[in-house]
Amino acid sequence: MPLTLKDMAKMIDHSLLHPTMTDRDLTEGCELALKYDTASVCIKPYALPLACGILKSSDVLVGTVISFPHGNSKTAIKLKETEQALSDGAVEIDMVINIGKALGGDWAYVEDEIRRLNTMTVSAGAILKVIFENDFMENDEIIKLCEICSDTGAAFVKTSTGYGFVKQDNGMYSYKGATAEHLKLMRKNSPDSVKVKAAGGVRTLKDMVTARMMGVSRIGATATAVILDEAETRLSKGEKLEDLADREISGGEY
Repeated sequence: MPLTLKDMAKMIDHSLLHPTMTDRDLTEGCELALKYDTASVCIKPYALPLACGILKSSDVLVGTVISFPHGNSKTAIKLKETEQALSDGAVEIDMVINIGKALGGDWAYVEDEIRRLNTMTVSAGAILKVIFENDFMENDEIIKLCEICSDTGAAFVKTSTGYGFVKQDNGMYSYKGATAEHLKLMRKNSPDSVKVKAAGGVRTLKDMVTARMMGVSRIGATATAVILDEAETRLSKGEKLEDLADREISGGEY
């Protein structure tokens, strides 16, 4: 079936996480998500009651982040954060792994933490998305994390926080976010029961359609209005959104 505007909207977790966002910004962001009928908002933890109030009569889900963006909190603190978020109405939890533990090869720690957060989240009727921060990872580490998420029953594997900047030799910081290589790797090494979320770097309708053709189910986006306005315009002209995909990147397997 041809891709529809709703297909595109329901891929988007509208991201409301920038540290400078005020309550007014967050309110406007929730209203934008409501207008475009996105899959969800991913909002700062303290603002969950605000988002739930605005979106309570809609199909837009409310999610938040745990130990964001560096993942350095103790597991006990991550569990407390998750408990509070669930109590405040979150139905989707995006948690950041302990990145240093993963890079140090302490996979038992990483797996235990993911398992415990997933158990708490699922018990509350919510879902867990596990953020890797791929800019810091080698391919074998990404594959191992996919295997752990499969074993623990997490709902999603997610590429990035959007804030995982890597210091370069010249002292400057750069960031790639969701790359085609990593999206393909995550999809290949995750069972169908574990979905893939791309965050960081998916800024256009073409990016989004290409990601979908690689098997990505959700994207974290701030450019929601731009992406969906373009989709609506193209569909109104009789264009097929599938034709926008970069076939060289996606592999043309559709």
